[in-house]
Amino acid sequence: MRLKYKILVHLAFWVYMFNQILFGIALRGGGDKYHPYEDFTIYPVTSFLTFYTLYFLIGFVFNKKKKLLPTLLLVFSFCTLIPMRIGLEYLFWKYIGSHHVNMEGPLIVNHVWWFNSMRLVIIYGIYALLVQLAIRWYESQKLKSELILQTKASELALLRSQIKPHFLFNTLNNIYSLVYTKSEDAPEAVMKMSAIMRYMLYDATEDVVPLEKEIEYLKSFIALENLRLHPKGFVDLTIAGTCENHTIAPMLLIPFVENAFKHGCKNCAVPGIKINLYADKQWIQFEVVNYLRKTDTANKDQIKGIGLQNIRRRLELIYPGHHKLEINQNKELYSVLLILYT
Repeated sequence: MRLKYKILVHLAFWVYMFNQILFGIALRGGGDKYHPYEDFTIYPVTSFLTFYTLYFLIGFVFNKKKKLLPTLLLVFSFCTLIPMRIGLEYLFWKYIGSHHVNMEGPLIVNHVWWFNSMRLVIIYGIYALLVQLAIRWYESQKLKSELILQTKASELALLRSQIKPHFLFNTLNNIYSLVYTKSEDAPEAVMKMSAIMRYMLYDATEDVVPLEKEIEYLKSFIALENLRLHPKGFVDLTIAGTCENHTIAPMLLIPFVENAFKHGCKNCAVPGIKINLYADKQWIQFEVVNYLRKTDTANKDQIKGIGLQNIRRRLELIYPGHHKLEINQNKELYSVLLILYT
């Protein structure tokens, strides 16, 4: 907790105590022999000394790993504060207070005075303990929150570091196959690869990117895959809604499309992959549907590589409670529906 907030906590405590003094004066103000002079002179001084002596000693006990000696010091100070209060009050009433308040009879330290002093030391000790616990609880909760955020940030950075090489190597393999076969589409593939690299190096390092950039990256990836696959109309991409004012975590959508290409059936009905993205003011809906090869299943990505488990974890970290992911599969079709609530 910052120093200024600690000061506010202590100020709030003393405002509360001052209010208690005023409340006591209001209750006792009707008596002829009662004078509130004592409540605004020596009692606040002894209370201040009592509270902060115990407050710092309790903090000293909490900060030490070995508690025995600090605890003994606290107990000794607690016992010392009782006669200290009595001594200060006695000197005050003998040399200062008696000149302002008409006192009846000699000044005697009796059992009532001792009991009242002990009672006040106990009360202020409890208050000191409660204030220490409140401040330390707040600091511990703040520390836990910071540790959770740091852990999530580290985990998210690790997931990103896994994603980029994964797609990079797959894309390089695609280009290699075009170059190896001396395809005329190889130069265009290199240009698409350049756009993908630019996105990875400059845009994907941010926490969020404009949705339009993610879509452009998606289109470049699909175009590169189409160059390798060749069949026209194999991918049906539909973009609808208002995408201008939306942001999204970078490279969040591409694994679903890459998974569809990897496990999709190239000789099935055309289009073999259907991709629909719709953006509204309150959500982004992304759907990928592909035909499955009879000898393959789309669950392989959940076993090897980063897979869909990686994406599930990223969604939990980036969009906790603000996303919906549905994955369905039958003998022919594999579908993914992702909804991000903005």
